[in-house]
Amino acid sequence: MAFIITDLCIDVKDASCVEVCPVDCIQSTDDDPQYYIDPEVCIDCGACQPECPVSAIFELSEVPPEYEAAIQRNADYFK
Repeated sequence: MAFIITDLCIDVKDASCVEVCPVDCIQSTDDDPQYYIDPEVCIDCGACQPECPVSAIFELSEVPPEYEAAIQRNADYFK
């Protein structure tokens, strides 16, 4: 899992990241509070990161401590 969408996306759900993803790995339903990146599909291209208007997307190794819970939440979403 190279990229994580953190809590900054909650209730924003701007689809800019989805539109630029070449492999359609960013998923969400209408009921979900945010988007999630499927680690099995993501090709680690990073195209989504600069498109996020709220800077919610981080490389796994760069997730700020206050958003580390998002790592597990993203993994759980695709179980």
